Amino acid sequence: MALVLTVPPTYGYVGISAFGAILVTTWQMILVSAARKNSGIKYPQLYAEKAEVAASRKAQIFNCTQRAHANTLETLPTFMFCTLVGGLKHPRTTSILAGVWLFSRVIYTLGYATGEPSKRARGAYPGSLALLGLLGTAGLALFDLVQRNNFKF
Repeated sequence: MALVLTVPPTYGYVGISAFGAILVTTWQMILVSAARKNSGIKYPQLYAEKAEVAASRKAQIFNCTQRAHANTLETLPTFMFCTLVGGLKHPRTTSILAGVWLFSRVIYTLGYATGEPSKRARGAYPGSLALLGLLGTAGLALFDLVQRNNFKF
């Protein structure tokens, strides 16, 4: 017996949210490229070395900007999965939570890119809460899918 999956009419907002992640990570990539150029850190060096950071504030800013981008990329698979799956059952809630996460990534990046790691916290906390909410919507959507099959394996 096949399971028919119907995408809700408001799922387009979920797609926009997922697309927003592409925009945010592209913006972060541009910031990292500018910070790399400004600091003089050459490819393929991923981060400035401790001595480079001690000698140059620009190297510290590069490291922090690079780290903000990397942290977003580390959480991106979870964000995308939870957004796309959670949106199947709860598109409005998922889209709102995704929007909060995306906005928090911007605040997180702007704070971190100052070169002072503690300034990332303003964006980290709301983003973490939004991601927990997305885990919840995805979990509920998956539970609903399994329930539709009467929990048969």
